[in-house]
Amino acid sequence: MSKKVTMQQIADYLGVSKFVVSKALSGKGGVSEATQERVIQAASQLGYFSQKNAYVKTMKLEQLPKTPAAGKQSVLVLMPNIRFQTKESLYWGRILDGIAARLEEGGYGMVIVSEQSVDHFLHFLNPNGILGLIGVGEISTPLLLEVHRIGLPMVLVDHEDMLIPSDTVFTNNYESMYRLTKHLIGKGHAQLCFVGDIHYSRSFKDRFLGFRSALEEHMEEASRFSISGDYYLSVEGFEHEQFQEPIKQWAVKRIKAKTLPTALLCANDMIGISAVKALQELGIKVPDEVSVTGYDNIDDSFRMSPALTTVHVPKEALGKRAVDRLIARIESKQEPMEKLLVAGELLYRESTGQASAAFIGS
Repeated sequence: MSKKVTMQQIADYLGVSKFVVSKALSGKGGVSEATQERVIQAASQLGYFSQKNAYVKTMKLEQLPKTPAAGKQSVLVLMPNIRFQTKESLYWGRILDGIAARLEEGGYGMVIVSEQSVDHFLHFLNPNGILGLIGVGEISTPLLLEVHRIGLPMVLVDHEDMLIPSDTVFTNNYESMYRLTKHLIGKGHAQLCFVGDIHYSRSFKDRFLGFRSALEEHMEEASRFSISGDYYLSVEGFEHEQFQEPIKQWAVKRIKAKTLPTALLCANDMIGISAVKALQELGIKVPDEVSVTGYDNIDDSFRMSPALTTVHVPKEALGKRAVDRLIARIESKQEPMEKLLVAGELLYRESTGQASAAFIGS
């Protein structure tokens, strides 16, 4: 039986005092943000957070009043107002709709919190009447650490933190993008490029890995495939306008070099829509000359011309499954953490077609 990991062991591992470790893990300040991150990472590597009853206040949820002042128990939904993660979003808002619908079915209340500051967030972490927390989108490690420290059950949607153990709910990003890439390869496309920032989120990275895996499978059986830095274009932003100009500038260079891909597989629909517009401004026909795909199936993806081939993410279903997982976690606290994958559906529309016989730019 392994021994319990202690704060002293973490301190020895980092070469700091136990006092520094205690301060960093308490979330009450007294150490720099960089030091806190180092302590959290070391604690995670040593297995401190994974051990039973580690770093949890003595307060037990079973000891809390069963009936809060509002007359029913509620779930805290944390949706930090960053990267357009808001209830008005065509993507995140639909996930929130699913959470709300399932909670209403179960007779639970919902408290939505848009907060990034740990100090401000602590105001909402008085667990009287709060069953647990559902995090939607990217949430900072210090915020998740505070939830873990209190011992509040939590489930994360479309996000995971490698340092903080929790249940998570995703769409099957890797498999869906793998299938979409294989589809385009089957259409004769040999020069393909993934467009998006793989560091933006876990979902983007998994989508890229699915794309790359499909390409690598064809390297031995088809010499025309060449895996190099040319198969990935990193673009950053949150709105169409922020993606469109960088993609356009990149396309101009590739046209001059006669290396413009025949298919662009974009990390989400926002990027895909921007890619189509950028190519059209350059007089490149989609999909006759270049095929373009997105991911998520937001409303704008089928309203544009040509309609965007994409992967439908069952956004409401993600929210509902998160509620189901949270209730199951509350009822079975000692069960292993789970990562649930909800299947996406490939939607083949007008923005993709057979590869052009003549390579663009040649």
